[in-house]
Amino acid sequence: MAPRKLILPYSAPGEGDDARRFAPSAGRNAAAIVAVLGRHAPGRGRALELAAGTGQHSVACARAFPGLTWQPTDGSEDALASIAAWRAEAGLPNLAAPVLLDISELDWGRSLGGQDLVFAANLLHLISLAEAQSVLGGMARVLVPGGTAALYGPFRRGGALTSPGDIAFDANLRGQDPAIGYKDDAWVLATGETEGLLPVTVEEMPANNLCFIFRRPV
Repeated sequence: MAPRKLILPYSAPGEGDDARRFAPSAGRNAAAIVAVLGRHAPGRGRALELAAGTGQHSVACARAFPGLTWQPTDGSEDALASIAAWRAEAGLPNLAAPVLLDISELDWGRSLGGQDLVFAANLLHLISLAEAQSVLGGMARVLVPGGTAALYGPFRRGGALTSPGDIAFDANLRGQDPAIGYKDDAWVLATGETEGLLPVTVEEMPANNLCFIFRRPV
């Protein structure tokens, strides 16, 4: 599936003459994401990042967790160029070159097994319900037994949008594509279990976001 061409308010070309793009929200939330991953992620092993976007989170996480070999992926060639540019600037030995990955394919996780951590930020609200289920199912497939999955982003709470900003953003997304928009927290938990992930906790994050932590059963 070709990536959706959505108009989003938070990604712009970075300063300088390379391909790096900059998302102000990623700059603001990187420290909080690193903190929650620090409480739940393994200290060593392989980590897979889905929909890595600009690459800012990839750099922040690879720098914070030197024991993890961090593999960023995205479904957009433009995103891969930005991730590669951030990687080149950071020069981190544990940050791998980004690879193209279409998470809408039902079996996308079959070739990427053996991951100790799989992470996605700000993804589920930008894809359909079926694609979101594919993400959760693929996460379960790529993880080793006992491995950790982390999903960060904005969500409905008990079926409701709980801030004016979330109401406006969800409406904007659905106006561009009625198939996408915020997913409900209860749906994420139930679908994760259906796909083979055990819920561990749901952490409150800044800017009214959530981070779901799952584990693959041993």
